[in-house]
Amino acid sequence: MEYKKQFARLSDKAKLILERSPRCHDWDHTLRVLNHARKLAALEGLRNLRVVELAAVLHDIARADEMAIKGKICHARQGASIAAALLVEAGVEAETIAKVALCVRRHRYRGDDPPVSLEERIIYDADKLDSIGAIGIGRAFHFAGRIGARVHNREGEALAGASYGVEDTAYREYLVKLRDIPGRLLTESGRRLAAEAAEFMERFFERLNQETYG
Repeated sequence: MEYKKQFARLSDKAKLILERSPRCHDWDHTLRVLNHARKLAALEGLRNLRVVELAAVLHDIARADEMAIKGKICHARQGASIAAALLVEAGVEAETIAKVALCVRRHRYRGDDPPVSLEERIIYDADKLDSIGAIGIGRAFHFAGRIGARVHNREGEALAGASYGVEDTAYREYLVKLRDIPGRLLTESGRRLAAEAAEFMERFFERLNQETYG
């Protein structure tokens, strides 16, 4: 089967599976990551996009499973296995399957298996670019609302709060993760694209604190 047909088939399957995911990790998020990945690949001089495109489409394939049990499994690890099985079914060659599975396995921000290859670093950065800036703030509020967290809280309350708890606000996500992402991106192009987004987030939460607490 030619690559275009394989990609279309896998995209359709991913879209169907991601219907179970919350909207902050749904097909729309996957499409944004795919666009970021293609842009980063071009900026970083990667000519063969097959691994990057397939990994972008499949990177969050197990996200719904993780969120259903409040983070008790790792969606990256489980997703790598699911992605490999889907790729085998689609007739993708073994070398590509292995590379895509590693991209999925290593894309997680808090993972214990860091990205190594250029393709892995691009997928990691592409996913993180969709977690910062205006879209990142929107996704953080969406997630907080879904789990029943407060709209906003003070820094001390946020940092003392637990994941999936009432204090797990968008502000907590910014404090414990989003503000650190630009400095932890792995490609030069990714870090450059993240700089403006980081400034926007800082201004936004400064304004939110001012409006809320004076």
